[in-house]
Amino acid sequence: MDNREDPGAAAEVDAGKGSGSSLTGYPLNLPQCTFVGEQSPDSDDEAGASGQSEMDFLRNLFSQTLGLGSEKPEKVLDELTLEGVSRFLLSEKCKKVVCMVGAGISTAAGIPDFRSPGTGLYANLQQYNLPYPEAIFEISYFKQHPEPFFALARELYPGQFKPTICHYFIRLLKEKGLLLRCYTQNIDTLERVAGLGEEDLVEAHGTFFTSHCTSSWCRKSYSLDWMKEKIFSSLIPKCEKCQSVVKPDIVFFGENLPSRFFSLMQSDFRNVDLLIIMGTSLQVQPFASLVGRVPTNAPRLLINKEKTGESDPLMSLMGFGCGMDFDSEKAYRDVAWLGDCDEGCLALAELLGWKKELEKLVREEHAAIDAKSGPAVRDGASACSAPAKQPPSPKKRCEEK
Repeated sequence: MDNREDPGAAAEVDAGKGSGSSLTGYPLNLPQCTFVGEQSPDSDDEAGASGQSEMDFLRNLFSQTLGLGSEKPEKVLDELTLEGVSRFLLSEKCKKVVCMVGAGISTAAGIPDFRSPGTGLYANLQQYNLPYPEAIFEISYFKQHPEPFFALARELYPGQFKPTICHYFIRLLKEKGLLLRCYTQNIDTLERVAGLGEEDLVEAHGTFFTSHCTSSWCRKSYSLDWMKEKIFSSLIPKCEKCQSVVKPDIVFFGENLPSRFFSLMQSDFRNVDLLIIMGTSLQVQPFASLVGRVPTNAPRLLINKEKTGESDPLMSLMGFGCGMDFDSEKAYRDVAWLGDCDEGCLALAELLGWKKELEKLVREEHAAIDAKSGPAVRDGASACSAPAKQPPSPKKRCEEK
């Protein structure tokens, strides 16, 4: 959901041409190497700072890609396995963790991905009579025909789903003082429901949490409760001040990513000790390029259904290469754990000695959600809703697309 990652949605809606994504990341897991909106600096100072940072990034990029410069990567993992990552995470060397997450961490909550044949979101939009599936998340189409989007929003509105084990693992990182930031492509707000605060998050594709009037001269803001009331009353939300359509603050194809994405990524990725990437295909830009911004001695762990973000020399030279190297002789810091995202988090938590704590957190938080909202809220991490002796069902696949 930017120029976000593709022309429009804001969740991981793969710009509609690329990978399967999920409503949890609105531009939703944009398409393969899709390019989501660029930042429009609000001031000359911001533009200047951004330009200087980009120059630093390009210097590092050419240094790493072409082998220029004298900096030699420091080996920080004793082995390129989940066990090696766990030992590093528990060491004094690891004090700042950044998480990058996509739709794959929310599919276990019951939120559909975008491109799975037959069951994906795009395969089930015939009722809306769209010119093409991705149009439902394109800002130009929305301004002319908002009805399909709001009809779909009723089915997938935040508050109908519970956070997954992955969400609560990130919460645990926060509670242990290790989480520097969570960068999410998802718009489902499950990170917030799991206990992450606004300061902990960069919602790269926006969020349903707030909404604004689409009129450029008005821009009146509205709350989640206000928008929910309108959507579930089958009304097109109209601004109380000017009667223009009100849109949730998710990034549609054709819109810019939030300024917070650009302002924080500079310092966050320069200072990170460990990068954990979960449930994303890393095919939507500029989000995917973040993995190449970490220091050369910072380990990168991928928890996903399949390997992704591996080096592409041409894309690297263009500044969008992820540069992940899991298998070559030169591999020294990248680790891939393949399978369900929830199972991967449980496996890592067990190695860290946190598994029982994580399972207890999930059970207690889900019980609190049930007490407040009733059992109608869909439960994705049911494996921890009762005394968790079994891992999450293998049917709950970590597919971002």
